[in-house]
Amino acid sequence: MTGLASYREPPEPAFLFDLDGTLIDSVYQHVIAWRHALSRLDIDLSVWRIHRRIGMSGGLFVSALMRETGLTLSDADIELLQQAHAEEYVKQADSVRPLPGAADLLADLSARGVPWMIATSGRAATARLALPLLGLSDDTFMVTRDMVRHAKPDPDLFLAAAAQLGVDPGDAMVVGDSVWDLLAARRAGSIGIGLMSGGYGREELERAGAYRVYSDPADLLARADELGVRDLARRPHGSR
Repeated sequence: MTGLASYREPPEPAFLFDLDGTLIDSVYQHVIAWRHALSRLDIDLSVWRIHRRIGMSGGLFVSALMRETGLTLSDADIELLQQAHAEEYVKQADSVRPLPGAADLLADLSARGVPWMIATSGRAATARLALPLLGLSDDTFMVTRDMVRHAKPDPDLFLAAAAQLGVDPGDAMVVGDSVWDLLAARRAGSIGIGLMSGGYGREELERAGAYRVYSDPADLLARADELGVRDLARRPHGSR
């Protein structure tokens, strides 16, 4: 036999991005927002315990809180906590910045014709504040907590994003900064890519199932050929 073998061409890989800690540097603003929200109910919880739960939905965060502290909260208290968190986060939104390379990565994927979408466990009211930071228009579609039954570590967000793109989840790569992202990726049947820009270490992300781990979006962009995406534009760091 000579020449190329006959086979079905594989689809272009699609990318499903988490938001906080993956594209924007907002994890610690969320941590402080949760701490202030908890203080409204006179609940004192160590910052490190809060950080370990960032990336989960607010409801699951509160459930974990009650389990770890032994507290019992009413439905009204739980709703108050989630509203207070959103209010406290908005107060800090001006201090949030895009992570290095995030805007370049999204723009270069678009220019290359690679499908991508943001899927976040944040609600639209806070998540959409990130769009201008990433060089995206206000009407850019993203999947948020408001749109699915369950947030991470359930796979709903990424399944919904894949459906919106019209791709099979098995042909998608989920890029996230937490173990909750990677667990959701595995449950969705997608390849998980870890970023250390949210505070989790390489070993934790790899143990959670990350196929590759990068420092931040800029590092992923520089090594995108490792993920099967060739010919992405190369720009000097910070050029956008």
